[in-house]
Amino acid sequence: MKLIKWLLWLMGRLLFWFLVLSVGGVVLFKFVPVPVTPLMLIRMLEDYNDENRQVKFSYNRKPLSEISLALPLAVVAAEDQKFLTHSGFDREAIEKAFESNKSGKRIRGGSSISQQTAKNVFLWPERSYLRKGLEAYFTVLIEFIWGKKRILEVYVNVIEMGPGIYGAEAAAKEYFRKPAAQLSRQEAALIAAVLPNPRRWNPSKPTSYNRQRQQWILRQMNNLGELRYEYDYK
Repeated sequence: MKLIKWLLWLMGRLLFWFLVLSVGGVVLFKFVPVPVTPLMLIRMLEDYNDENRQVKFSYNRKPLSEISLALPLAVVAAEDQKFLTHSGFDREAIEKAFESNKSGKRIRGGSSISQQTAKNVFLWPERSYLRKGLEAYFTVLIEFIWGKKRILEVYVNVIEMGPGIYGAEAAAKEYFRKPAAQLSRQEAALIAAVLPNPRRWNPSKPTSYNRQRQQWILRQMNNLGELRYEYDYK
């Protein structure tokens, strides 16, 4: 009986501190730039342990006001067109992904930008029920505490955009030799076009498939118009 009580006490304490640290971390990153993500550390370790790879790390955080308006619009058009209207989960996309995967077709994801941001900032890149459950938990937190504008700002800053390249500023300078603030719509769409596999594709050396996807994204950007947040963009 004492052992059971002790275990229950221990579980309660662990749960308490998990809630305190997780909520505290989300509140902190609402105001403070994310210094590094688990994926960045994992990639650096992988590169360090592979003698055929060069360890590269390019990550320069910028506020949305210093990023071309075209890039956030391009990633929303490419990744999650219902981003501004859903509560963190695109149920239709999740259902389509589930049906596609169940039928044995190529595995596809149904994660929203909010879910991807939660995973990138707080979790590890592994397919498991535990990670998906934690991803849902952090998605709810950032939707409630950060809001859409902050989520998108963090997303375009931390997302992997090439081997050792993270975020809009690093990608703009690596591929187009300019700051993110000067990206054109065509360049932004091309960066968004390679996001499904940024370690394989290169925006400065696009394949015919990348070009086709770029044109599709540009059409979707025209259809979406402007991104209107719960408060002014600037």
